[in-house]
Amino acid sequence: MAKGAPTTDNTALISDAVRHVFGLTLILASVVVFYMFDDSSLLFRVLGIVAAVIVASGVFFTTEIGRETGGFLKTARIELGKVVWPTRKETTQTTLVVFVLVLIVALLLWAIDLGLAAFMRAVIY
Repeated sequence: MAKGAPTTDNTALISDAVRHVFGLTLILASVVVFYMFDDSSLLFRVLGIVAAVIVASGVFFTTEIGRETGGFLKTARIELGKVVWPTRKETTQTTLVVFVLVLIVALLLWAIDLGLAAFMRAVIY
């Protein structure tokens, strides 16, 4: 191999970097175009940004980091399916307990504040 010739790893890194720059440039360009054509229909301008984000996401998921992110998202979705979510009744009961406790703590802090204010008045006057 010639001195200074790119290796396979360097070529992949450069390729990924080019793809990232392309995706970011595409999104930034779509935002610039959104504001340049402010006299055009808002629907078309928003659709342009959405299309740019979709294309940039597709480009991102072809990179090494994108593939790793995709794998992570798949694993996270599998784990999300394993979660045991509380029932509506449990959620309501827990919310009520939190509200009651917040009210009790607020009253306690109010009473402490009144006591400290009375003490400071007594000390100062």
